[in-house]
Amino acid sequence: MRITQGMLSNNMLRNLSNSYSSLDTLMNQLSTGKKINRPSDDPVIAMKGMNYRSQVVEVEQYLRNTNEVHNWMDNSDAALDKGTQALQKLRELAVQASSDTYDEEERKNIMEEATQLKEHLIDIANTKVNGKYIFNGTNTNKAPFDENGNNVSTTTNPVVIEVAKGTKLQANVDPSSVFSGDPDTAGDLFADIDSFINALNSNDQDGIEQSIETLDGNINNVINARADLGARMNRLDLVENRLSQQEIIAKKTMSENEDIDYEKVITELITQESIHRAALSAGSKIIQPTLLDFLR
Repeated sequence: MRITQGMLSNNMLRNLSNSYSSLDTLMNQLSTGKKINRPSDDPVIAMKGMNYRSQVVEVEQYLRNTNEVHNWMDNSDAALDKGTQALQKLRELAVQASSDTYDEEERKNIMEEATQLKEHLIDIANTKVNGKYIFNGTNTNKAPFDENGNNVSTTTNPVVIEVAKGTKLQANVDPSSVFSGDPDTAGDLFADIDSFINALNSNDQDGIEQSIETLDGNINNVINARADLGARMNRLDLVENRLSQQEIIAKKTMSENEDIDYEKVITELITQESIHRAALSAGSKIIQPTLLDFLR
């Protein structure tokens, strides 16, 4: 086959164009840090990248969900801790008032303190966090108890949040387990406190002594609720640790798929630049001068 000057020129220009394209690709990779800048560059990497990115987004959403559950549980635990302290103080008052040495006036003074503790417990039962009543099940927009401790809208439906694929945790504390021993009679806690207060007001020593036992039962209810909550908090920590590991693995896999190896790309760019200069030098020697070059 006869090789003409035109064929040499066209081949050289085509090879130079390919060399420029390679330089452009390497420069784009260095400037963006990514192996591809559009799906057409490598459809396989692009498709895998979409899947890996979906995994990362999913794990990050579950981690946000665990933060929400932590918010519920931490605030519930703190509220129950204060509730336990208030109930223990009420029991101390009951033991103190049950003594034969206390007269009617002294018991009425204790009644004033017991009344304040009851109001404090009502505030705890109506704890509101981020605009939500945390002790009213899924009915978070309404306070479960009124100012007298009467049940007005207590809901026992659990607040369940998905913290991992196929794994859901109850975020709230069942109000019936804390403020009532019987889910159908929510409000027993405040009824028991009212009985104690009435016994103090009427100087009823037998009623005061009986209140010690009922207060013990309410304290046990709160302790049991905290124990159940603590078990769920421990499980949440385990789930969160697993999600954190999954996030690291997912991001590492995504990075390996689409991020460049800077050392490798820089080396390839330097090599390509050398090849390009050599091609330009060789091309200038291969292309023969024309008559116009001599007429200049």
